[in-house]
Amino acid sequence: MRPVVTAVSPRRKWLFRFLAVFAVPVLTLGALELLLRLLGFGFDPHFFKQASGGGKDGYVANTDFGLRFFPRSQVRIPDMAVMPAAKAPDTVRIFIFGESAALGDPRPNYGAGCYLEVLLRERFPQAKFEIVNTSVTAINSHVILPIAQECSRYAGDVWLIYMGNNEMVGPFGAATVFGARAPPLWLVRAQLQLRQLRLGQLLWAATQKLHKADADAAGWHGMEMFVRNPVAPDDAHKQTVYRNFQQNLDEIVKTGLASGARIILSTVLVNLKDCPPFGAISNAELSPTNRAAFVKLSQDGAAAQEQGRLAEARTAFQEAAEILPRSAEAHFQLATCLLRLTNATAALPHFLQAVDDDTLPFRADSRINDIIRTMARRSPGESLSLCDAAETLAATNSDGIPGEELFYEHVHLNPNGNYALALAWARLVEKQLSPALKRGARPSWASQAESEQWLGLTDWNRVSILEDILRRIQRPPFNGQSRNAQQLARLRSEIAQLQQGLTSDTAAQAQQVYLRALDRAPGNFRLHQNYAEFLEARQEWKPVIAEREKVCELLPYFYFPYYALGLDLKDAGALAEARAALLKAALLSPFQGDVRLELGIVCGRQGDWEQARRELEAARRFSPEDPQPLLYLGEVLWKLQRRAEAITVLREAIRLAPSDWQPHYRLASDLAHEGQFPAAAAEYQEALRLNPSSVKTKLGLTAVLLSLGRQLDALQQIDEALKLEPTNQAALEFRGKLRGL
Repeated sequence: MRPVVTAVSPRRKWLFRFLAVFAVPVLTLGALELLLRLLGFGFDPHFFKQASGGGKDGYVANTDFGLRFFPRSQVRIPDMAVMPAAKAPDTVRIFIFGESAALGDPRPNYGAGCYLEVLLRERFPQAKFEIVNTSVTAINSHVILPIAQECSRYAGDVWLIYMGNNEMVGPFGAATVFGARAPPLWLVRAQLQLRQLRLGQLLWAATQKLHKADADAAGWHGMEMFVRNPVAPDDAHKQTVYRNFQQNLDEIVKTGLASGARIILSTVLVNLKDCPPFGAISNAELSPTNRAAFVKLSQDGAAAQEQGRLAEARTAFQEAAEILPRSAEAHFQLATCLLRLTNATAALPHFLQAVDDDTLPFRADSRINDIIRTMARRSPGESLSLCDAAETLAATNSDGIPGEELFYEHVHLNPNGNYALALAWARLVEKQLSPALKRGARPSWASQAESEQWLGLTDWNRVSILEDILRRIQRPPFNGQSRNAQQLARLRSEIAQLQQGLTSDTAAQAQQVYLRALDRAPGNFRLHQNYAEFLEARQEWKPVIAEREKVCELLPYFYFPYYALGLDLKDAGALAEARAALLKAALLSPFQGDVRLELGIVCGRQGDWEQARRELEAARRFSPEDPQPLLYLGEVLWKLQRRAEAITVLREAIRLAPSDWQPHYRLASDLAHEGQFPAAAAEYQEALRLNPSSVKTKLGLTAVLLSLGRQLDALQQIDEALKLEPTNQAALEFRGKLRGL
């Protein structure tokens, strides 16, 4: 008997095909996504995460947020933004969106947002203001859009948007080092949507591993990373960036308005007058005749300007700019000449052109600001206001051209600039306040000096900030600018003048500034940080540690306060307590190379060499281009009798930091112990070339020279050491022995 065969209907056939082609793969991928989440793989892609502390629920910035946009070794971490879960009655919640300039780099505690909070609080004592600064270093509109979309759920009353400096260099920019250069917006959005999923994160992690060998993509090196990614003024990628910026800005504005927030859209102020271009197009494409003429005119103009023959210099630079019209440097030099000739009106267009044609575009150019202004004009009304900071703040200078009066370097505002920007914002925020909130308002805004009293900004903090800026502008791309030597000299002079005033009397006055501010706002973690910085400069370790512990108490969910506490405990010699604080920091943020480095150093000082090795190896993995973990790891490996590895590690440290004398010194010491005296002498000599005033290096070289039988050379080193330190006991004993030979 034949089996009965049931015919499959066409409908079922299509159903089976659909399941085979679509449903099964979707279900499989869904199951894999669920499995990855259950296994704890990946990261939370949201900007905020819930946190509890001190009996209060709230939201804090998620330190993993940037992993959606940056490789782990280069990820930027949000500032310690804290927001209560529920907005208190009669509170004005203000979100600030932007990059490092909006954040307040190099010290967010003195950024425009902090000045704004003081200005509003002082002017409207009956109202409550909550400033939530979501700005992050190195981000751009592609990153700010999802932050804004998330913030739309948190009852913001006012949105302040100050962005545009990083459109070319940030993620998906024309000069970026973080991935694809200026892809179309649909592709950007698709990638970012995918990276919200654990599956997408797995794929991206695999892609990063495939490119791990690319040393240029490893580690964070600030603006130096972009030096090899110049963008010609007419590069087509720039047009894509402008279109993407316009669409992102449009969506941010629409998202804010739909949330019920009032929006203040700000143009971006950049240093035009005192920041030469970071890069200029090559003259190689000119004909030999024009190239020679351009070079000669540029040289003649520079010589004439230096000698004060400004009219001649102007003519030379004008002709050079005509030969190579997109040369940012030629336009900057011409503008400088015109300004020195008191023709600011003629100078301004050339300063702007120098920014527009800069081949290392770290500053918002005129096109970016035009897009911002157009957006504000296109959506007029009470809910959207334009703060034309680029024009308003420029007008505060006598020549109408922004420069060092407002900036530390290219885009980061100094206290003068941050106060001026905050005041421009505050005046527009005032227009958004209800009459009830403005009731009892004081007649005028707090002055800059008054604001800085409440921020806890004294000359002790100013010195620390300027020292950070000094270190910054000694590195690329700043050290390649045409005025770098003058900028360094000015900064050193300013620091020296401030340091002369740091006496015991001024310290007592400064301390009263911090204590008065803290008495009024004891829960302000930024004030405790500022006071701690002052106490660190005074090396008053007991009160420093008390202030750091207070910050940890106020911000128990962030790693950085525990890290800072660990550093101060280490400097105070409290190694066990330092280790505990650093372990807490590592628990809160396991992938921070700087935390692991300090843990390794502390464990080494405690003699726990094996744990020190593990921590330094971790620091090496998390910060692969940082030579410091290798420097200390070499010492630890030597202590563990792993001498060949120690020497290899120190050679790698030298490769990463060839201009640092310390790895040369440590390698020389190790080679000397191994009896490799000629090689040790070469390393000591290189260390001395890099740091001629190091007495301990001279003493080490002396011992090696004696082992090589070079007594006269050894005696010369001892004599030089004693010129540097006449009472150095080891050097005196060496000389006594050498004289007796």
